[in-house]
Amino acid sequence: MLDRIERGWRVLATGACFATFGAGSVLLGVVVFPLLNVFVRDAGRRALLARRVIRATFRYFVWMMRATRVLSVEVEGLERLQGGGRLILANHPTLIDVVLLMALVDQGDCVVKGALSRNPVTRGPVRAAGFVFNDDGGEELLADCLRSVRTGNNLIIFPEGTRSSRTEPMKLQRGAARVAVHGALDITPVRIRCTPATLAKGEKWWQVPARRAHIRIAIGEAIAVSPFIADAPNEALAARRLNSHLTDYFSKEHDLASA
Repeated sequence: MLDRIERGWRVLATGACFATFGAGSVLLGVVVFPLLNVFVRDAGRRALLARRVIRATFRYFVWMMRATRVLSVEVEGLERLQGGGRLILANHPTLIDVVLLMALVDQGDCVVKGALSRNPVTRGPVRAAGFVFNDDGGEELLADCLRSVRTGNNLIIFPEGTRSSRTEPMKLQRGAARVAVHGALDITPVRIRCTPATLAKGEKWWQVPARRAHIRIAIGEAIAVSPFIADAPNEALAARRLNSHLTDYFSKEHDLASA
């Protein structure tokens, strides 16, 4: 009986958290960011302030989910995210991975779907923050990613491109490896594990697990890119080999979570 009550509470609390998140996003889009446009003329300064507001909002959302016992969060190696100009690659087991990472990272930027810039809930924040959109793809997307890192942002990319499937092997798109190789950027890897699984691909927010989920975020030692560049005759092959290495690296976490 107590287990059913506790699970019912987590369903209600999860809904309240997401409702608050949605309302906050709309409020930012219709009030806060328009005011920034009026009072902050410099585009770079405006984007920086917008990202700080977003980070504070995401930190509150994570705090709310923890305070209501929807989930617990453990972070290992946080010191490895200090400073700017990092390329951060992470696996993607849950719906809120980008929120968790953006809450931890200062000067955070991320590659997002262009559809988010047209969604009434998310378009205000993502446009104001100047996030990198993946609509264009190819060389233009590559240039946007490199520009972000070189201007001091910490760029977050999920190489899978979408949330992980628990029933299929992990498959990484090569775009993130191309960014690392083309820019000669070392990688800060982040492995995320959610136990028991929740907010996974194909799951609705109200499908909460039998017990409270625990999310472990482990920031690993930097992965040097120079050996992959030096050992390959061209960038395409270097990116392919790096992508294979990253697949092995992140698959270990995926296999543990799927077991």
